[in-house]
Amino acid sequence: MRQYPFRHLFALVLVFAQPLPASGESIPAATGKKQDDKKYISCSITRFDRLNVAVFDEPELTVGGKRVEATGNISLTLIGEIPVVGLTILEAQAAIEMAYREGRFLRNPRVTITIDEYASRTVIVSGKINAPGRYEMPHDTAWTLKDFIIKAGGLQETARGTRVRITRMMPDGSLKVFEKDVESLIRAKSGASRAEAEFKLEPDDTVYVPERIF
Repeated sequence: MRQYPFRHLFALVLVFAQPLPASGESIPAATGKKQDDKKYISCSITRFDRLNVAVFDEPELTVGGKRVEATGNISLTLIGEIPVVGLTILEAQAAIEMAYREGRFLRNPRVTITIDEYASRTVIVSGKINAPGRYEMPHDTAWTLKDFIIKAGGLQETARGTRVRITRMMPDGSLKVFEKDVESLIRAKSGASRAEAEFKLEPDDTVYVPERIF
C-alpha cells in the first residue's frame, strides 16, 4: 500500500471535513470575483451629474468634477464631446474607451468613472392618477413606469392605463413620446405585457395618464 506523509493525510481530512451545502443550495463558483453591484450597474448618468473620469496610467487625461452638460455630453481631452446621459457607469466607461481606441490615441485604454455629485432626478406624473405631482427618482436603482404609477397612488377609476404617455427629452433636444400599457399588469389582466409596465423611466421624464373614453 502506498504510504502518505502525515501532513498530506491531515490536509485530506481538512478538505473532506468541510460542510456540504444544504439540499437545493448551489455551490458558489471559486472565481474569487464578487457579485456585480446592482447600484453600480443600474445607476444611469443624467444631466448635470458631476463625474470623475480616470484613465489608467494616463494622468494628463484624468479629470475630476466634470459636469455633464445640458446636451448630455461631457468634454474630454483629445476625444472631445462624448454622450453619456442615459448610460450606466459601465456603459459610459466602455464608450470613452472606444473613443480613445477609435481615435488611435490609446491602444488599450482603461477608464474608471465615479459620480462625485448627483444632480436632482425627478419625474412628473399627471392626469388620471390619485396623487399627481413631481417625484424624486432614487439615483442608485432603476425605477419603472409601474413603480411611479404605484408611488403616485395608482390609477383612478376613469384612467386609461393602457395608453399611458411618457414624454422624454432626447440628447439632441427633441422630444420623444412613448405610449405604454401599465394597467394590464397592475390589474393582472390576461395577456398583460410585463415589458410595457416595467419600461424604465429616466430623470426629467413626464408621465401622463389619459382619461378613459366611455
